[in-house]
Amino acid sequence: MEGPDLDGQTVLVTGAAVGVGRELLLSTADCGARTAVHYHTSADAAREVADEARERSGSEAMTIQGDVTDPESVDGLFSAVEAELGSVDVLVNNVGDFAPAHWADLEFEAWNRVLETNLNGTYLCSKRALPEMREGEYGRIVNIGYASSEQGLVSPKNFPYFVAKKGVLMFTRMLAADTQDDGITVNAISPYVVENSAEFPEELPRDRPASFEDLIAPLYFFLDPESGYVSGENLEVDGGWLPESV
Repeated sequence: MEGPDLDGQTVLVTGAAVGVGRELLLSTADCGARTAVHYHTSADAAREVADEARERSGSEAMTIQGDVTDPESVDGLFSAVEAELGSVDVLVNNVGDFAPAHWADLEFEAWNRVLETNLNGTYLCSKRALPEMREGEYGRIVNIGYASSEQGLVSPKNFPYFVAKKGVLMFTRMLAADTQDDGITVNAISPYVVENSAEFPEELPRDRPASFEDLIAPLYFFLDPESGYVSGENLEVDGGWLPESV
């Protein structure tokens, strides 16, 4: 899949050591970007991703540890990326914990962790990236949502996740409006079930989960310089899924 020319741009993907984050980051390396592989605990996996990114792009790649729910940690990880690779041109907010249990059975720590990683992490990283993007009059922020969250998806199971992802989409639209004169776009990609999911429902739209390539295609669209008038959008990658209940 051919993507936009990202030569000379610095890309930071949160939670890029494994899964969707890994594939999204490597897809930007394929486009020539300098890449920052953020991780929280998966140091070895992050180093492997950075090595592969260097091979693919021929450009610099680094690993950076940090907790996206902590303002000081977020500031430190962005400062480290700026010192080594330059200002962040592309930010993909991918980190987000999941709690597949009835909301009433969750301890507060688990409930709060889902909200903090998905929503607060997106807020903190975006806020830290914006000053440099505004100064350079260019930036791309892509947030990872969840399919049908925009329609107010609710269920006792996974409820804090749905709450957080609804907030991510609201934040995406607000930030797009707030940056419309700054050369910055803010959009979201919202998958349903992806190929690396831990479990699959009995029925899937089109009889398969979303592939990583299904997510890379909209990422490339949002990062394309010719998509600079597209902001505040949420692209659902769900095969046409319309939930009756979850």
